[in-house]
Amino acid sequence: MLDLLSMQKQFLLSHIKEGDSVADFTMGNGYDTVFLSKTVGETGSVTAFDIQPAALESTSANLRRNGCPENWHLICASHDRANEFIKGKIKAGVFNLGYLPGSGNKALTTARETTLPAVQRAMDMLDEKGVLLVAVYPGHPEGAAEGRMLCDFFAEVSRFKFSITQVRLLNSPDSPFFIVAEKAN
Repeated sequence: MLDLLSMQKQFLLSHIKEGDSVADFTMGNGYDTVFLSKTVGETGSVTAFDIQPAALESTSANLRRNGCPENWHLICASHDRANEFIKGKIKAGVFNLGYLPGSGNKALTTARETTLPAVQRAMDMLDEKGVLLVAVYPGHPEGAAEGRMLCDFFAEVSRFKFSITQVRLLNSPDSPFFIVAEKAN
């Protein structure tokens, strides 16, 4: 069976190394933040965003519990404001759309109004040969709408600027899928 999480990490590992600057645009409980922190190491930096204070608390605890280097900055703000906080280029960015797992509040999800501008700004922030990974969860109405919107947007991006890949299970349309945007140069 296809392991989407392992595939996502492989895409990221082919682009980032110790010392790089990266961003987790939807920190949630911090699992991607932990992976990014350990990957870029002591000399790298991770900036992570979420609008829910509970996400920052959970992520901070997760980073400490996993012995991550103190290379992270957790910001309680919407991902569409990332350019206010990240001034330089990033080598990678991760979006894990949907709702905060374990929160019990499935009504509070990422939304098209902020997701598309956030993705566009993240693409502008990417360094040469940088990568953006966007995990989509179409199993709820807003997630399905976000997925359609992002697929339409990415389909129009110049192939000379970005290589866009979509990984999804064709025989399970409500299953999560991900999109990888690799900057050409």
